[in-house]
Amino acid sequence: MGRFQVDRAVSEDRGHLLTEQSNPRSTALDRLDTTDLVQLFVEEDRQPQQAVAAASAAISTAVDGIASRLKAGGRLFYLGAGTSGRLGVLDAAECPPTFCSDPEMVQGVLAGGAPALLRSSEGLEDLETAGREDLDQRGFGADDCLVGIAAGGTTPYVRGGLRHACDIGALAVAMACVPSDQAPLPCDIDIRLLTGPELLTGSTRLKAGTATKMALNIMSTAVMVRLGKVFGNRMVDVSASNSKLVDRSLRILRDLAGVERDRGLTLLEQADGSVKLALLIAAAGLAPDDARELLRSHNGQLRDALTSQGVDLAQS
Repeated sequence: MGRFQVDRAVSEDRGHLLTEQSNPRSTALDRLDTTDLVQLFVEEDRQPQQAVAAASAAISTAVDGIASRLKAGGRLFYLGAGTSGRLGVLDAAECPPTFCSDPEMVQGVLAGGAPALLRSSEGLEDLETAGREDLDQRGFGADDCLVGIAAGGTTPYVRGGLRHACDIGALAVAMACVPSDQAPLPCDIDIRLLTGPELLTGSTRLKAGTATKMALNIMSTAVMVRLGKVFGNRMVDVSASNSKLVDRSLRILRDLAGVERDRGLTLLEQADGSVKLALLIAAAGLAPDDARELLRSHNGQLRDALTSQGVDLAQS
């Protein structure tokens, strides 16, 4: 007997799922010349944006719910397997350098753990109990938020995690690329990104993955805006951890507070690399400790802290 084995209990026919259906535009995919092949993908990749736009109301509800819990000390967890899980890990990993958020605030949980980032471990997604167990290992609780990501909507690993979130009173957000009636998921907020059949049948790393990445980008950025980590359109909570980000920080200080680069470097040193704090020191004329306390008293909201000092920064 060969190595191939299958659990017949979990091998149900998924052909009815939107993400598993054949795309009539690509039935001759292997016979197209390269120019037509690429053009077909370009045309189909307009659909993810449309799918995200159609789900904007649900995404907005999720943003407000997540932001409310994070303000109260909760955390955000992305849970997924395969491409969906990797996209969650990627979005979580981008939050600390972009918004200077605590690495514990937004976490990506991937079936199979870190090794699955580099080498596919899709078989692990079939264990419904594993989703709950992985969350429990991270201390997931009632004050937290879970975004369970499953393109096809049937991943047991994600379904188990979402059910656990619902059971304990955490905020449960489902994100899938099939209609709810095809694959219902336990959740408080249901985000459906209907990108249609893939050009390569069943390959949800394509349109479904693109739509998922777009939705996660919007969700995490909008949450951070609500948390006061953005002023105008500037990432004032950026962590100046490399030369590119130091340069960006200096330009933010110049554009918003008229601070030249040499003085900007001094301010960043006084503010321990915090652009938000450096802006407050420069614009309100405060000592670093006083600016730090003022910012703390306004829950990190730079605009509120500035307003309390009668300061209105120029934005350009």
